Amino acid sequence: MNTDTYKDYMIRAVAANAQIRAFAVTARDLTETARQAHNTSPIATAALGRAMSGALMMADMLKGPRDLLTIQIDGDGPMQGLVVTADNHGHVKGYVKNPDVILPPNAQRHLNVGGAVGHGTLTVIRDMDLKDPYIGQIPLVTGEIAEDLTAYYAQSEQIPSSVGLGVLMNRENTVRRAGGFVVQLMPFAEEDVIARLEENIRSISAVTTILEEESTPEHLLETVLKGFDLQVTSVEDVSFYCNCSRERFERGLVLLGKAELENIIAEGEDVDLTCQFCSRSYRFTPDQIRKILPRTQTGA
Repeated sequence: MNTDTYKDYMIRAVAANAQIRAFAVTARDLTETARQAHNTSPIATAALGRAMSGALMMADMLKGPRDLLTIQIDGDGPMQGLVVTADNHGHVKGYVKNPDVILPPNAQRHLNVGGAVGHGTLTVIRDMDLKDPYIGQIPLVTGEIAEDLTAYYAQSEQIPSSVGLGVLMNRENTVRRAGGFVVQLMPFAEEDVIARLEENIRSISAVTTILEEESTPEHLLETVLKGFDLQVTSVEDVSFYCNCSRERFERGLVLLGKAELENIIAEGEDVDLTCQFCSRSYRFTPDQIRKILPRTQTGA
């Protein structure tokens, strides 16, 4: 990994007299943390890093302190899909269903994330502490994730948006650069603003190329919104964070019910339970499970 000065963080900004709102994030360290946790292949790392960057920016649009946003991609490609969850405090976690997938580069000589994902669906779940979460789903456009999130905003939320995401790997398969941007037009945007933004989007380089020039969210937005009066309105640190705990897994065991737990105790073997999101493992001995048994009566 490069030793240059670097920090994962996210910015929110407006431009063109608030006719444009924009988000940008750098996510190298959190993507590397996820790579190490799941031992992902370069393609799986790229897919997961892109999705986590996208989820962080989308979650920053949530209002409530307990709101959560989940991106779920299900595809018929060898990676099968991924799940990423973020809150609006800069925390994100996620996993890919097949972390070992390896494919030849695509036609542009880049990591073939679209080929690994294949055809399928993109689902965005917004849990805003209400009785039912908001769920939006569209067919995947390319499987490259950025284009799919752009299409999601257009189809499910009717917000003209441009999403750019990228992950660049080092030769030793650690993460060199990761991050992205989301730029959205407000309903009152004027035609000349729309035209100039569209021209900017068409002319920019890949996200990883921009991050190689200068690895900051500010540089990303200054490049994408060149010629606009960019104003940063908030800055927030971001990180890979999983809130799993031994207590959470104990509650999961309680939900199995008395009969199932008695069967596990009778087998006399330790039980290892692993968190999908961070790969942390929790071991329960038969004696420890026996102490949980009374809680199956109360559901506590």
